[in-house]
Amino acid sequence: MVHGVRIKDHWKEQRLFERRALVAGCVIVVLTLTLIGRLYLLQVMRHDYYMELSQGNGVRTEPIPAARGLILDRNGHLLAGNQPAYQLELVPEEVPDLNGSLKGLVKLGLIDADAVDELRRMIKSRRPFDSVPVRLRMSDEDVARFAVRRFQFPGLDIKTRQTRFYPEGALAVHALGYVGAISEPDLQHIDRAAYSGTALIGKLGVESAYEKQLHGGNGYREILVNALGRSVQRQGALMPDLRTQAPAAGDDLVLSLDLKVQQVAEEALGDHRGAVVALNPRNGDVFALASRPGFDPSLFARGITNSEYAALTDNIDKPLLNRALRGAYPSGSTIKPVVALAGLTYHVLNPDKVEFCAGVYHLPGSTRLFREGKGGHHGHIALQDAIAKSCDVYFYGLAATLGVNRIAAFLAPFGYGSVTGIDISGEKPGLLPTPEWKKLAFKRPADQVWFPGETINFGVGQGYLLVTPLQLAHVASVIAGRGTNFRPRLVIGLRDANGTVKPIAPIAGKSVEGVSDADWDRVINGMVGAATYGTAHASFKGVAYSVAGKTGTAQVFTIAQNAKYDEKTVEERLRDHAWFIAFAPVDAPRIAVAVLVENGGFGASAAAPIARAVMDAFLLDADGKLKDASQAP
Repeated sequence: MVHGVRIKDHWKEQRLFERRALVAGCVIVVLTLTLIGRLYLLQVMRHDYYMELSQGNGVRTEPIPAARGLILDRNGHLLAGNQPAYQLELVPEEVPDLNGSLKGLVKLGLIDADAVDELRRMIKSRRPFDSVPVRLRMSDEDVARFAVRRFQFPGLDIKTRQTRFYPEGALAVHALGYVGAISEPDLQHIDRAAYSGTALIGKLGVESAYEKQLHGGNGYREILVNALGRSVQRQGALMPDLRTQAPAAGDDLVLSLDLKVQQVAEEALGDHRGAVVALNPRNGDVFALASRPGFDPSLFARGITNSEYAALTDNIDKPLLNRALRGAYPSGSTIKPVVALAGLTYHVLNPDKVEFCAGVYHLPGSTRLFREGKGGHHGHIALQDAIAKSCDVYFYGLAATLGVNRIAAFLAPFGYGSVTGIDISGEKPGLLPTPEWKKLAFKRPADQVWFPGETINFGVGQGYLLVTPLQLAHVASVIAGRGTNFRPRLVIGLRDANGTVKPIAPIAGKSVEGVSDADWDRVINGMVGAATYGTAHASFKGVAYSVAGKTGTAQVFTIAQNAKYDEKTVEERLRDHAWFIAFAPVDAPRIAVAVLVENGGFGASAAAPIARAVMDAFLLDADGKLKDASQAP
């Protein structure tokens, strides 16, 4: 069978090809027109828009940190200011090898090896485009050492920043506080954008409490950068419109501190561990807040090393401890004027009745004996002399008559057992003991019982009672004001960039009520007696003003009933603490003072002379005469 042969149709193939070529040509024409249209849209119609975006790719916004506010004393003396310094900073997203860069900085001696881990954590906690300080306050030698190896450290650069300096060194450091590098915990409660470009933040004292006012508001500037992120002067033939916003400087703080009084307080303490607080009874202004030993706040402002910090924390004298606010001690006999007021107010005490002090007190119903301080005796004595001469036996009997609950209830309005509310953080409330407190404080039922002997000790400021120097200065202030109560404060005004000072009004607390004028007179006269013929008379001979004061000696350890305390044989850190509280002038008080000398022995010899020096510095002029009341702050 023969099959037919199919003949190829060339004309059909040609027509098919032509149709396909026509379709392809149409598609090409449409795509070409679309591309041309898109190019026209992008480069002609939307030229300005995309030009702005393209310039934005080459523009970087850099923060301009605000100048931190100054801190001044009440007379305008500078206590904390700013000065320019070189600072090494790192931008995380621009550093290809963070670990390698940090190791390189260690080799150059620019950072400590012990600080690497903490630095790494801090860098990783920051935003990748933030500039993170890794070394504060570089010396010229540090700058030169880094500059010659700058090419080895991409993403790191030296910036000129303002850093904190304290012209008076360690003076008033526990009131001022200090600034330090922003840490991971700080980042949890600050606005990161507001602190962009800022390396330091307040850590303690007024530097921390008034951080918001001191910090101010950062500005910014736009700069041109190349592909490597380095700044350039121009980009091609185009000069973009770069914006700049100036920062707003922080407010200056005007403190209630008097630099002269503060200096005298710290010099008078000398090498002793202790504290001095001086207040204005009329408004709560703090004229001096001294705690010794102290430390140089510049260590933290420049970036403290681990070894330097360890030297402070391991120091047995605890220089970082603010003893004025956080040191808690038995009050000793400084409590006696308030206990006397309690006895008078509750009408269980006849101020004119003479008691007999034989040097020992027999607790009714007990064989235990409570001895007079120093092993002495006062013979026949009434209230005024009992305060002036600090008769323990007299107040043992008064405490037993009053009872613990009435003593505690009367002490509370004076501020015992609670914070004064001073405008910096860290204050301790001390301890005002009661039977209810003891039940909660101890676990064993036998330890929860309040014994009559504990009330006796309470009445002379021993036992469980704990106070701070600030609290006792506040108590002296309340007595000076005959019950008037003002919250202690360190900041009395804010000064803006124009030099205008906005005063901060004092805050009055609840006054002590129920005490008659006659009873205030009786107790204050007893305190005047302490400075004229009583326990502190030696420190106030020839004084140019009237003084009301009270000495106090607080035991550090309990002495056996039949044992005798001998200061010469007792190890120095086991010796009694020395207290003195006072105010002056008596008729129109301008200053109230509390002095604590740790392990100083007797308040009359160790603490009272310091109080005299502080009050002299505040009340007397250069000729040693009492300043006119109109000159007083």
